[in-house]
Amino acid sequence: MAGLVDGKVCLVTGAGSGIGREIARIFAREGAKAVAVADLSVEGGEETCRELTDNGSEAIFVQTDVSKRADVEAFVRAAVESFGRVDCAANNAGIAGAMASTVDTTEETWDRVLGVNLKGVWLGMKYQIPEMVKNGSGAIVNTASAVGLVGLPFTPAYAASKAGVANLTRVAALEWARSGIRINAVCPGMTDTAFGQETVDMKPALEAMVAQEPLGRLARPEEIAEAVVWLCSDAASYVTGLVMPVDGGYTTK
Repeated sequence: MAGLVDGKVCLVTGAGSGIGREIARIFAREGAKAVAVADLSVEGGEETCRELTDNGSEAIFVQTDVSKRADVEAFVRAAVESFGRVDCAANNAGIAGAMASTVDTTEETWDRVLGVNLKGVWLGMKYQIPEMVKNGSGAIVNTASAVGLVGLPFTPAYAASKAGVANLTRVAALEWARSGIRINAVCPGMTDTAFGQETVDMKPALEAMVAQEPLGRLARPEEIAEAVVWLCSDAASYVTGLVMPVDGGYTTK
């Protein structure tokens, strides 16, 4: 039986760990012709790529800082040169940044978080969409966040960036629908990965959010990835402009 993305060339940013790695794995499991992996971490990106190729999939890794135009352009170009086209893309790379109040957040934190989380998604689409236009079809899924839909104290840069991803997704979906390109976003709730735990001061917020989760637990990264791959597939052929919570009910309250 054909997989959800059978024969398609799929791109994933932030694929060196966590949700991104699971997206790459599930693309491969669901029959992708090839998966192009991007991450800032060489170790993580190469590990993901090696796992895919060891399991019989075609894959390449390109070290990429998604906040840099030249890096993103080079990543998309490498995928096209290697595999001939771009059918699906998951713009997943993101960082949490240090927690601080709106007043105490530094300019450096603001610029870096917005650069990776929001500018990185824009740059991804900037170079992915023209390749999809050549094909007359394509699907993009951007990673926003439940925190982009509701407030969370002491995350001003992160929350602003993810709210921006949500509305950027809607805008791009409207612009490119008639070109056969579907553009959606997922909004993960708290997920059991190392993301967001790079600073000790994130731990109290994580614990507080878990306590408020209607399902009473963190998401597993593959639960988010399954939604991404479904949105990229022809099973979601009439879905575009959706900003989809995958958050255990967190944002319903």
